[in-house]
Amino acid sequence: MTRTQLIRIGVMGTHSTGKTLLMRRIEMELRGRDIPVARTGSLGRRAALVPLPKMHRHTTDSTRWVMATGIADEIAAAARLDADAPVRVVLADRAGWDALAYHRAALEWRGETPMRTEREALHRLAGAQDPYDLLFATVLDPDMPIAPKHDYDERYRKLVDRHTHALLRDENLRYVRVTGHEDSKELAIEHALQLCCTDLCCTEEPV
Repeated sequence: MTRTQLIRIGVMGTHSTGKTLLMRRIEMELRGRDIPVARTGSLGRRAALVPLPKMHRHTTDSTRWVMATGIADEIAAAARLDADAPVRVVLADRAGWDALAYHRAALEWRGETPMRTEREALHRLAGAQDPYDLLFATVLDPDMPIAPKHDYDERYRKLVDRHTHALLRDENLRYVRVTGHEDSKELAIEHALQLCCTDLCCTEEPV
């Protein structure tokens, strides 16, 4: 590899399906191989501090904020990485399309229909970024337990899962499904490592 390559890996999916944990594990593996990596995230928590509505109360404005902030975070993360490394990696915990799936699920949960101009504007913003080099989408397993501290609306959680995968199909986006099973997570991590590692930049054993 003769020039710096920036690899962008994103994840999307409904809440409490392992998105952040998956990205943390990939980050750890890449750092163990001395590959410069930055991970973005915490968009939902930051939106609540603005404050903006979230979950089933998502609006056009809150969705636009999440998308724009996520795009800005990814650009800033890439800029802070070591430009002299042969491979640099940005891990987006909540890919750009994720907020659109959450918004569509919120509208269905409330029984609302968006204005055409708002719908089209959000769609354009979601598609404004270059495609991810690798995109993961977690799959909801309703039988897997959730920590008691999370007081989720189960109907909304299922709607987000359905809209996530419907959106990916409708947009014809290439992605890797990740279930709650450990072997699925391990395969996802291996997929990311294969994408990021070459003979030139990965000589160490896996951590």
